Amino acid sequence: MHLPLLFARRYLLARKSHNVINIISGISVAGMAIGTAALIIILSVYNGFSDLVENTLGEIQPEIRITPATGKVFSPDGLKAIGWARKEPAVFSVCPVLEENVVINYDGHQSLAKAIGADTLYERTSPVRDHIVEGAFSLRKGDIRQGVFGASLAYGLGISPRFVAAAELYYPKREGNVSLSSPLSSLNHAKVYPSGLFAISANTDTELVIVPIETMRELTGYRNEVSAIEIRTVPGTGRDEEKRIIGELTRMLGPSFKVSDRIRQNDALFKMMKYEKLAIFLILIFVIVIIAFNIFSSLSMLIIEKQHDIGTLRSLGADERLIRRIFILEGWLISLLGLAIGLVIGIAFVLLQQKFGIIKMPGSYVVPAYPVILKGSDVILTAAGVAAVGYLIATLPHIIHKTDQI
Repeated sequence: MHLPLLFARRYLLARKSHNVINIISGISVAGMAIGTAALIIILSVYNGFSDLVENTLGEIQPEIRITPATGKVFSPDGLKAIGWARKEPAVFSVCPVLEENVVINYDGHQSLAKAIGADTLYERTSPVRDHIVEGAFSLRKGDIRQGVFGASLAYGLGISPRFVAAAELYYPKREGNVSLSSPLSSLNHAKVYPSGLFAISANTDTELVIVPIETMRELTGYRNEVSAIEIRTVPGTGRDEEKRIIGELTRMLGPSFKVSDRIRQNDALFKMMKYEKLAIFLILIFVIVIIAFNIFSSLSMLIIEKQHDIGTLRSLGADERLIRRIFILEGWLISLLGLAIGLVIGIAFVLLQQKFGIIKMPGSYVVPAYPVILKGSDVILTAAGVAAVGYLIATLPHIIHKTDQI
């Protein structure tokens, strides 16, 4: 066995003459273990919430979205890429949508909302159908145009599918001047009858209404233009297949269009979550650095206690480099022991939380328990970070007071 490691392991396991050294070493191990477990658990919680956000967005946003590189709308007529996408086996639906902010008036109550104009395929395939809490997901009933409203938006306006009154949607005319004497004449308006209410997330439920695309074209004054083409893939389609489709569409459409996956559609949100996760990691690493200074105290006292051993080793021909390595490894073993215990505790807790949902979410939420996802990259990053901190702290006593001066 490596000689410095042999001595370091014996010093770690042997009882010291001063019991306070054992106590400080135990505190160091416990602190490193708690810090490591906390890192694994908190990073896993962030992974869980990130996945939850992505899945929630997936209820209203497609896996792939085509938008114009400049401007708000474009005409999909003649785009070969759209026809190619419809023939792809991994593509479930290709739906044009027209989006715009509108004013809704219902029985004297007004609110600003985001309106999505959708076609009949969207009506049949949208996951919103699975989140209807009242009424039904229906945009057309014969010649009658209907709308599906976010539950919070509907409650604020007093809208219910049980009522027969229509909701009025208003949007400024794209051409012509605003009339100060008769402002309503400067607005396009259309009526839709509420058919259902959906509940997906707080943001979506307070601002979104889905109406027939013909209604949105009447409001906005467009003929066949759309805001985006939404492409949903067959359930179970992998990320690699999605990337292949995105790459092919990007090549066929050229620089005039943007082809985005779900993360790029919410670039600011996912960047913010990534930076928050990094900030939490750095804060906890800093806490572990503070905890690790107990190792510094333990090693300093151990070096003083082992003066006789150091003298004996010198007499046997050991140089200062070997003696220094013994005590550095001793300090590092303390941190590695805490690291190993912390990894076991953290990973075990995350796995138990995944299976049994031990810690429940407060109040009424989308999920009953805190979502957690364990990632191998987080385990490796945590292990590397804690091990590096432990090694650096273990070298400090030998920088501050040299063993050859004892």
